[in-house]
Amino acid sequence: MITLESILEKDNLNKAFRQVVSNKGTAGIDDMTVDELEPWIRSHPHELTNRIQSGKYRQHPVMRVYIPKDNGEKRPLGIPRVIDRLVQQAVAQELSREFEPIFSDNSYGFRPNRSAHDAIRKVIANANDGYEYVIDLDLAKFFDTVNHSKLLQVLSETIKDGRVISLIHKFLRAKIMDEGKITTPTIGTPQGGPVSPVLANILLNELDKELDKRGHHFVRYADDMMIMCKSQRAAQRTYESITKFIEKKLFLNINKDKTKICHLSEDVKFLGYTFIKRKLKNDETTKWHASVHRKSLAKLKVKIKALTDRRCPKGWSTTKTELNTVLRGWFNYFRLGIRKSLVTTIDGWTRRRIRQMYWKTWKKISTRIKELEKLGINKDKAYQWGNSSKSYWRIAGSFILCRALTNKTIKDEGWSLLSDLFYDGIYSC
Repeated sequence: MITLESILEKDNLNKAFRQVVSNKGTAGIDDMTVDELEPWIRSHPHELTNRIQSGKYRQHPVMRVYIPKDNGEKRPLGIPRVIDRLVQQAVAQELSREFEPIFSDNSYGFRPNRSAHDAIRKVIANANDGYEYVIDLDLAKFFDTVNHSKLLQVLSETIKDGRVISLIHKFLRAKIMDEGKITTPTIGTPQGGPVSPVLANILLNELDKELDKRGHHFVRYADDMMIMCKSQRAAQRTYESITKFIEKKLFLNINKDKTKICHLSEDVKFLGYTFIKRKLKNDETTKWHASVHRKSLAKLKVKIKALTDRRCPKGWSTTKTELNTVLRGWFNYFRLGIRKSLVTTIDGWTRRRIRQMYWKTWKKISTRIKELEKLGINKDKAYQWGNSSKSYWRIAGSFILCRALTNKTIKDEGWSLLSDLFYDGIYSC
């Protein structure tokens, strides 16, 4: 049972402190960094807990920032000050402990020992069981439109300590500083605070329970959801009935422009993945598998292109390190959908970007001739290509530069590519 005392228990607060410090993050409106949190606590013993226990604690305004989205729009984030993040984290831990046992098995986002990969595997399992028609549900600006009264009502059904409900209400009503203007929200749970993901799961668990009660197959990761059916007609019926529940019971809105009912093969995008039906080696049956969505691939190429600027403004060492970090992170996330052909295509394009960088940095004709000869190209060819007026990109794709800067040479120079991860035992198709 959650009480104010359980939230302020020493072990819970210490765990919250360690989590806030490990998360790092930007300073809030008071400019306090996570490195300054421990000195502040030591110089203000019991001050924070006393204020919470007496009901005098008030969360400071959160700092509103915006991050770009794929569609050109911007996603608002609210950054609480570090002290308030500590309090939110302590509450979030207790909420998670209390509500985890009653959350649906079909929910995967922001939950311990569950991941996006688990959600993707569940979609594949449902599809291979015949549930190939999907309602790709999009809740319009979910975090910005959460109804406070409904959320507090749901919380009150489980949490009987009114002081805890009051504390959470203070989080929800915390003022927002946006470009110097301060406003008080009446709806929404600002993304950016540690407690927001847990509160989102608690509210959307009401939807999960309704879908479970009706016997539907679905997969939810935070506010991303796919309801899966065996026919187009069943999907349409389900959509019409569940829309009423979402709008009239949870007071949320469905983005009807982005929500679609379709077959799983129709360019569905879920958590950056799409899904295809194919045979694997030594398998006679055709089954559903995950694949990297074209938009996810396009985003990776944008990142690689920015990192491999032919001028190499960050220097060779930093560029190699950052490219390795981007590729490793992307590979680890999309490893369920990466195939050999995709690795070959991306690596070929990346090597061309790298060759273009070398050609640009050689600059002078004499330098180019000298470097080509050093790499085994005969004098006549080196002279011919060193004097070429072709564009950097054309030269980067030419047989002469591929012969000079071979795949092995690029690898020996310290460049890491997707194939190094793909064939390194980390993952294999």
